[in-house]
Amino acid sequence: METKEFNRPMKAINNGFLHLFINLAMLIAIVPVTMLIVERNEGLGIVFCIAACICYVLHLIGFMIIQPNIARVLIFFGKYRGTVTDNGFFWVNPFYGTRRMSLRARNMDVAPIKVNDRNGNPIMIGLVLVWKIKDTYKACFDIEVDNTTTVDKEGNKTTKSDGYNNFVNVQSDAALRKVAGMYAYDNIDHHSEELTLRSGGEEINDRLEKELRSRLDIAGIEVVEARINYLAYAAEIASVMLRRQQADAIISAREKIVEGAVSMVDLALKKLSADGIVDLDEERKAAMVSNLLVVLCADESASPVINTGTLYN
Repeated sequence: METKEFNRPMKAINNGFLHLFINLAMLIAIVPVTMLIVERNEGLGIVFCIAACICYVLHLIGFMIIQPNIARVLIFFGKYRGTVTDNGFFWVNPFYGTRRMSLRARNMDVAPIKVNDRNGNPIMIGLVLVWKIKDTYKACFDIEVDNTTTVDKEGNKTTKSDGYNNFVNVQSDAALRKVAGMYAYDNIDHHSEELTLRSGGEEINDRLEKELRSRLDIAGIEVVEARINYLAYAAEIASVMLRRQQADAIISAREKIVEGAVSMVDLALKKLSADGIVDLDEERKAAMVSNLLVVLCADESASPVINTGTLYN
């Protein structure tokens, strides 16, 4: 979206210290000049005194101080006249309306929300967002800043401005729901290389940042960083999914154990045959393989049985 923001040129802004000197000079000159005019013409003196006081007060209103990363939006009777981002002490036309805007980075921790992933599983997901105002025109005129009114026990009303936090929070919620619905929480098939919320890492965060930028651009807000900081199954299916993950882990461990046991049995048979330690027929080899696999794959330590007879007894 094209912006209408422009920085107010410094030549259009007067040095505040120069006008402070002018203001003090006006204050010093008003008193004796007014007394002189009153001596000559009382009515004219009163009019001059009133006019001088009005000019002095109007001149005093034009002073403004701008700190680092603070901007002032200038409005002249409803018309945008530019933005002042330079730091210092300035004086502007007192008929300008000024609106102070902070350009500093702000941090927001979006509480975990319940959404459905691409497979329809309910999950809890949250994010941390760092943002700041980049376009003062959009931030000032393109969105409405919400005000919250509260009433205490005595009936007194207090109006509190939420600033841009409410807008950013709502858009962050919408972006998070959209991104979470585009991916599965985890791969059920471990052989699949499909991107998921759990394994996506930086790619998921980059996709989330892109979605947030497209939504917050209307308000002139720049997304500095967005990261998923909480990801879990919803409570109603968490126990079931935990059992599934435990089963997957057990199966993976068993596969590894069996693979190692088979390689060890194969190595034992080859070593016995190569060194000529014992000559086993196929039936005895099968028995030995069975015994070794039981010993190597068992959850508990095997109890040895010593054969005191011959090999075939």
